[in-house]
Amino acid sequence: MFQQLISHNDDIRQLVERGYAVALDGNHYLVVRDIPYLDNTLKLNTGAIVMKFVDVGQGRIKQDDHQIFFAGSIPHSLDGKPIPNLGGGATTFALSEASKDVIIQRSFSNKPKTTGKFKDFFEKLESYVSIISGPAMERYEVNPFTFRAVLDSKTSTPFKFRDTLTSRAEIGDLASKFKDDVIAVIGVGGTGSYVLDFLVKTPVREIRAFDLDQFFIHNTFRAPGKLDEAELGKSKAEVFQTRYENFRYGLTVTKKFIDSTCSEDLKGVTFAFVCVDKGASRSKIFDLLISLAIPFIDVGMGLDRKSGQLNGMLRATYYSAQDAQEMRAKSLAPLVDDAADLYRTNIQIGELNALNACLAVIKFKQLRGFYFEEQSYYHLIFGLGDLKIYNESKNSED
Repeated sequence: MFQQLISHNDDIRQLVERGYAVALDGNHYLVVRDIPYLDNTLKLNTGAIVMKFVDVGQGRIKQDDHQIFFAGSIPHSLDGKPIPNLGGGATTFALSEASKDVIIQRSFSNKPKTTGKFKDFFEKLESYVSIISGPAMERYEVNPFTFRAVLDSKTSTPFKFRDTLTSRAEIGDLASKFKDDVIAVIGVGGTGSYVLDFLVKTPVREIRAFDLDQFFIHNTFRAPGKLDEAELGKSKAEVFQTRYENFRYGLTVTKKFIDSTCSEDLKGVTFAFVCVDKGASRSKIFDLLISLAIPFIDVGMGLDRKSGQLNGMLRATYYSAQDAQEMRAKSLAPLVDDAADLYRTNIQIGELNALNACLAVIKFKQLRGFYFEEQSYYHLIFGLGDLKIYNESKNSED
């Protein structure tokens, strides 16, 4: 319902895009957490503003009145005195279980001097925040713009911050196509790390990534994100878990090698990305995924050196749950190791890794109906020399 409010109410969308931690409590209240204020000792505190609303139908809401409720003690000015002209008084009532962390302690009443009425929720909240939080913002250089997404009983977002991009583009219906997906990313090296990065920002329900290796300096040249020198020598699992766990819920990166014995690790997985550079390892992973009827995309890169320059291709191959065994028999992905493949020598090719990951994730999103697909291709090859993509589909076989 919250995404509907954003889509149908410009003032709610403005609040979210401004960065307020806005949430919905049942059918009666908007709750805005992370509101800074000063107590009587000028210590920094954080409270919440609660505003009643009236449902006027077709996804639209309006204010009930000019008052607010406040979860917190009495806000004070920089002189240590209670902020004047807030009116109201002590009051309390319980919100729903989803907002049990918000304990209402008082109400405030402050009308605009010129009109006596707030235009909308955005104007109302901005006015009260300037009064309540102004002293704290000045003294401690803080603000309430945390962009925090607060989960409630009617919220299914996996993100810890509001996805304002989706609401602004009005593609919530398309984003919802991923809500039941549990994705496995097997291997978070060069291409796998970019696949993980893209998926972290996709509203899938859960992501499970696996990699046994350590994170060395050469990995930093073909992986997204900023290098923290403390990461060097740690496991890739620890590095990427730490990088992304503050962004979303439902992410686990495990230090583990996936083979045919790991069926329990993939229980409940709805789709997988295979991002390994060893043919023998790929073969065992294929065995497992096919036995579990998990559809997957395998990525690969083949490079050679001609006339002193690197040339080659990028590959993304889709194996559906229905015909994965048939696809495997086509030998589109190498299942043995090639000692002559220069990629294995850790050439720094981050842009190719990222492009390879793009091909794979775009294909996955086409399968889910997020992106338009003119023809259902199962095998994509990007040629580095001519910058062209070769595709194979069922129709191209006929």
